[in-house]
Amino acid sequence: MAIDWDDAFACTPYIPNGARYPMLWAAAANAYRLSRGPERLRANLAYGDHPRQKLDLHLPAERPVGLVVFVHGGYWRRFDRELFSHYATGPVARGWAVAMPGYPFAPEVRISDITRSVTDAIEQVAHVVEGPIVLAGHSAGGHLVTRQICADSRLSPGVLARIGRVVSIAGVHDLRPFLRMNANSDLHLDRAEAVAESPALCEPIAGKEIHVWVGEADRPEFVRQSVLLDTIWSGFDVTLRRMIAPRRHHFDVIDPLLSPTSALSALVTFA
Repeated sequence: MAIDWDDAFACTPYIPNGARYPMLWAAAANAYRLSRGPERLRANLAYGDHPRQKLDLHLPAERPVGLVVFVHGGYWRRFDRELFSHYATGPVARGWAVAMPGYPFAPEVRISDITRSVTDAIEQVAHVVEGPIVLAGHSAGGHLVTRQICADSRLSPGVLARIGRVVSIAGVHDLRPFLRMNANSDLHLDRAEAVAESPALCEPIAGKEIHVWVGEADRPEFVRQSVLLDTIWSGFDVTLRRMIAPRRHHFDVIDPLLSPTSALSALVTFA
């Protein structure tokens, strides 16, 4: 029986009041941004020439312990970095700076271009904040951060050496199903790019630590994608951990980042 891949990746219809989440995120994000002040929120820092190549840097009260780079999802086609601002709450309260980059969207650019944009954002902000770096991303953002530690990474050796942990939250690690989805009318993936841009089909850089975190109530395909990366990359010289978050679905699986005492906030700040 053929798999309906569009349905397999569809989250909103399977989450109670799923369509309300962007509105809820926007309200919480706006309140958080207003509470920060210019000394704690450096907004709209350009890292490239494209209008969407900007990032926000959320800073703690004291000198940062290190840097978390959080990359949002949206199937490489939608949402903005500002919408997720409040998810800096937990890591910032733990003394870490949090950078949230935006990036150009498909169909204007290809997924490989978005990967390079995130690389450029990481490179730039790494020169602003010292210390260890953790890369974290949700959904398509999970793809974009795990892609940074594949063997063909364009990150400089100095920045790569500072990345001690990558956390993919409900991430997409195998892009081949998108070849058979309606979304590909925007993504314009061909098989070569789908393979090259799939972290699960790439070799990770030796010595890295990767955590895959997915909700127990997420769509089965997102659980499979997390298990897939865990299973394949376990065969390489990396440290890999998988966490199934009880009762969490695709949209609230990142909510623990709102609390500085949560396991997920601890995970993205090396605790």
